Amino acid sequence: MAESMRGMKRTHRCTEVTTANIGETVTLMGWVQKSRNKGGIIFVDLRDRTGIMQLIFENGDIDEAGFEKATRLRSEFVIAVTGVVEARSGAVNTNLKTGEIEIRVNTLRVLAEAETPPFPIEENSKTKEELRLKYRFLDLRRPDIQRNLMMRSQISTLTRQFMANEGFLEIETPMLTKSTPEGARDYLVPSRIHPGNFYALPQSPQLFKQLLMCSGYDRYIQIVRCFRDEDLRADRQPEFTQIDMELSFVDENDVMDVNERLLAYLFKEVLDVEVPLPIQRMPWQEAMDRFGSDKPDLRFGMELHDVSAVVKDCEFVVFKNALENGGSVRGINAKGQGSMPRKKIDKLVDFAKDYGAKGLAYVAIQEDGTLKSSFGKFMKEEEMNALVQAMDGQPGDLLLFAADKNKVVWDVLGALRLELARQMDLLDNSVYRFVWITEFPLLEWSEEENRFKAMHHPFTMPMEEDLQYIDTDPGRVRAKAYDIVLNGTEIGGGSVRIHQNDIQEKMFEALGFTKEKAYEQFGFLLTAFKYGVPPHAGLAYGLDRLVMLMAKQDSIRDVIAFPKVKDASCLMSEAPNVVDEKQLEELGIQIRED
Repeated sequence: MAESMRGMKRTHRCTEVTTANIGETVTLMGWVQKSRNKGGIIFVDLRDRTGIMQLIFENGDIDEAGFEKATRLRSEFVIAVTGVVEARSGAVNTNLKTGEIEIRVNTLRVLAEAETPPFPIEENSKTKEELRLKYRFLDLRRPDIQRNLMMRSQISTLTRQFMANEGFLEIETPMLTKSTPEGARDYLVPSRIHPGNFYALPQSPQLFKQLLMCSGYDRYIQIVRCFRDEDLRADRQPEFTQIDMELSFVDENDVMDVNERLLAYLFKEVLDVEVPLPIQRMPWQEAMDRFGSDKPDLRFGMELHDVSAVVKDCEFVVFKNALENGGSVRGINAKGQGSMPRKKIDKLVDFAKDYGAKGLAYVAIQEDGTLKSSFGKFMKEEEMNALVQAMDGQPGDLLLFAADKNKVVWDVLGALRLELARQMDLLDNSVYRFVWITEFPLLEWSEEENRFKAMHHPFTMPMEEDLQYIDTDPGRVRAKAYDIVLNGTEIGGGSVRIHQNDIQEKMFEALGFTKEKAYEQFGFLLTAFKYGVPPHAGLAYGLDRLVMLMAKQDSIRDVIAFPKVKDASCLMSEAPNVVDEKQLEELGIQIRED
């Protein structure tokens, strides 16, 4: 039978009690982790968000009714206890923060009873994720998940403090906005008052934060919910949180400087990890050429080698065709993997095909220096030797090659490099390697839409020296854009914004926008720009991704309190779901049966 606290006040959380409190009377409240009845004495592990405290119930210390209640305690009962702090009578538990002490209980109240949970509440749960997410309110009791969410709270608090000290103002922007279809798919919200019209949930506060710069607020920050209706992966959710910022009268170096200091502060305060400053910078082209990725993982080598010039005269048709079609031949050297079984190499070939490759060519260098190759018969001996030399091939190495258009080759080898690193156990999650990727292409060609699209967004400033190419060779124009990458994950990105009307109009032209269409979509921003706009730049972090990496988790679902699954549904609340017919009528919405 559940009791009330009846005036009992908690004096400490479990791990706030230390050896310094021995002899004191304390009151603790929390959940029963487990109970062990040894006859005349009962041991109970009490759990709250800070950790575990061992309780002792013994006849004589607690009245008979209290001892009887203690015999009925089961996992997840919510209890309040008052007792005296003692040094442990048994062996010290070095795995617990409170392993040297215990509480001898003299008062027990059962605040709530509990059914047996569908899975044990324990760290590193082996229970299937679907079941855990269905009962997320129980899963959130797990100590590892609680630590993640407490770390997330700490990161948010420290960020606000740091940015306030740097002169940033926290300003909220609207959740119900106008849809701007350029970019990912919007979540739409029907308007009851304006039938047939829709709000969009913001994919980011981009336009509003730029307007705040036009309005003179100088330095803005917001920890803000954003929404994208896109296919999900381990590091994506339909709703996510950004640390969003914008600064006036700055260039890219100013933005990078304040963010490097913010990252160094967070890593020192939260993890006691020193981030060496300044953080390395790498142009986009160099990142693609060396790592096949614009978010390179620098914790290991295995860089790409462009061997196009070495194989340009060979008779191997795969290499030949790629080069004739304007592509390239590139390879990676998996050091020490020359003895990899054929079956495993075939699996790598299948893996490469998932990223657009037609296949993978390979050379396995045996310990005695002989070569086993999938294309050796098409190569002259001197050509093969030159290729091995260009790849720095040594006995025991495995050389893997992709030949196609550059984008396909980069995608394939970039992904293959990471897959091999996983297989070879080269990814150390106690190491944090940051890099700024800079000088992104301003535009990228969309085969689907047969036009150029903004790689970041339409307000990104081109590099001045490349403006001359915007009409004649738009693909050549680089942007004043920058991403901050940590261990192969992009954790934030931003750019210097266009603040000159003539450049903005050029940008819209390059994107295929008429003046009318530009005003239709972004009219309020473009109008604001007529009334004096300062040079400005900004950046936004994915808070979920940052916390995931700092907490050494594999999925952002483990650092979000109530995440969605891959089909964007919530297994616990069963959202999305049908709504009442009356609500649909008020909105003028009819569901079409397919």
